[in-house]
Amino acid sequence: MKIGILGSGSIATLMAKTIAGMEDAECYAVASRDLKRAQKFAKEYGFQKAYGSYEELVKDTEVELIYIATPHSHHFAHAKLCISHKKPVLCEKAFTANAKQAKELLEYAKEQKVFITEAIWTRYMPMRDKIKEVLDSGVIGEPHMLTANLGYRIDEVPRMQDPALAGGALLDVGVYTLNFASMIFGDEVADITSTCTYTDTGVDEQNSITMTYKDGKMAVLNSSMKVISDRKGIIQGSKGFMIIENINNFASITVYNPEYKEVAFYPCPTQITGYEYEVEASIQAIKNGELECLQMPHEETLHMMQVMDSLRENWGIRYPFE
Repeated sequence: MKIGILGSGSIATLMAKTIAGMEDAECYAVASRDLKRAQKFAKEYGFQKAYGSYEELVKDTEVELIYIATPHSHHFAHAKLCISHKKPVLCEKAFTANAKQAKELLEYAKEQKVFITEAIWTRYMPMRDKIKEVLDSGVIGEPHMLTANLGYRIDEVPRMQDPALAGGALLDVGVYTLNFASMIFGDEVADITSTCTYTDTGVDEQNSITMTYKDGKMAVLNSSMKVISDRKGIIQGSKGFMIIENINNFASITVYNPEYKEVAFYPCPTQITGYEYEVEASIQAIKNGELECLQMPHEETLHMMQVMDSLRENWGIRYPFE
């Protein structure tokens, strides 16, 4: 399938490397608002076409799937542009800046009968199924609590500080902790409490979220753009616990018994970058004539955006375009 990339930043680079290593996907076209930048990107990663505008990309009849790699604040407009030209979309997380945008975009895609899915890569990984398999085996008993930490030193990245670009830790980093909890414990949440600290520009720089579920389970989630965190996800059960290394790209699962002794270890299978799974899922869904991916249904994307909206409301954070 011929893939087009809308945007030419660092995350687009990672996707380009991924597609180059895949058998069923082809590096076909890249678009940037700067033609020279697009041409340099195309030459470096083996793309056939380079465009100096996004409009040119969506009008290319050869493009079969477009990956959106621009900031959160622009996802809505760029995805809508793709859909208006009947181009299937793989849109980087966070899907949009807020739930209102997500709802409108998903309804538009459905109306136009165009495929779209959120590129929250952890939802598509084989290790997600392995985590479920280990939990279902009962080796740690009944899981009652989980913790998830994710932090990177990205506070000096300009877009992270910019409210106009939907900056802050939540949409960039916290989205992974929230999705981790959702994949493990589901979405039947009874109560959420949270707190955050702020940058000088008024976006969240660190946040801590505690979710209490209707069945009594609890999840404690921490994310930051100021620290290097352990990136661990820990699921605690009545007979033991399991540690998932790197909730942003599941590296391994280690299972411990009540005596704190390791009883099982499951490494991540060999991968190109980890992005290939969301691309493969998108290609398969498009071939099957589906409008969404089972790994990340539209309903779940909208739910995640609603949760993040409610958190920002509690913190008093609004983006200038809202």
